[in-house]
Amino acid sequence: MSWVDFFPGLILGLREGLEAFLIIGIMMRFLVKVGRTDLRRSVRTGLIAGLFGSVGIGVALWGVTVLIGGAGGTVGKIWESTASLAGLLLLSTFVYWMMKHGKTVVEDVQNQVDSNLTKWGVLGLSTVVVLREGAEIALFAFSSVSRQSYVIGIFAGVLGAALLAYLISRSLVRVNLSVLFTVTLVYLVLQAGYLLGYAVHELISALNVTGAISSDSALLVKVFNFQGSVLDHKAGAIGIALNVLIGWYSRPEWIPFILHYAYVVVMFVLWSQLFRGADLHRDVHQGHDERRAASPL
Repeated sequence: MSWVDFFPGLILGLREGLEAFLIIGIMMRFLVKVGRTDLRRSVRTGLIAGLFGSVGIGVALWGVTVLIGGAGGTVGKIWESTASLAGLLLLSTFVYWMMKHGKTVVEDVQNQVDSNLTKWGVLGLSTVVVLREGAEIALFAFSSVSRQSYVIGIFAGVLGAALLAYLISRSLVRVNLSVLFTVTLVYLVLQAGYLLGYAVHELISALNVTGAISSDSALLVKVFNFQGSVLDHKAGAIGIALNVLIGWYSRPEWIPFILHYAYVVVMFVLWSQLFRGADLHRDVHQGHDERRAASPL
């Protein structure tokens, strides 16, 4: 088993699984709060439907990969690039949403449930919540080198997330979810940058194989090459650890390298701006409430 792919899969499964299970828990508690416990069964049905749907997406992608893999290396590389870009788009959308709504996720979920207080409404909402995370995991998994190790890591992460969410819901453990989600969100941004670089690398490789670009093309020039050293992201002791932690790639071409780290920088700058904007909005809102409370009228 490849630990290089197991640990990213484990963290992804834990992060996305915990997000989905905690949102389901928020929905269940809100239904109790508003006296609609009759709808809790629909939420559970939606959870199960979302899980099966996620597995279905993964199986479908696996089937497509098997068929394309038999068609030749060039087609396979193009598929790898396309699937990676699709996963990146979905992941980036989710990361942006979490950056923007991470501090108000409970209120946002409760408002959504309150607006869909019907059997089919909460069933559809819970299904979409789980299916969204599952589709993201399925697409992201296809960027891995050893998919078997990645998938094993994902399943381990999801099972761990389910157990942790259950313990949290029963108040058996206390976890600072804000810190946990912040750390894992940083990790996802770093891995998403790696995913973008990998997608472009595979595209350039496909162009080279087909003869669209020559072997001495500037597109194939390496920024650096640590293959065979301790910094090798596939075999080096330090390289493997850096690959797992920050999405390190030991022999990138210039364009994938620039896009990889430009993506990371842009996302962190965006996060910082959204964070400051949220704090400013909260301070203004609190100031307004304080002035209204102090008003004699």
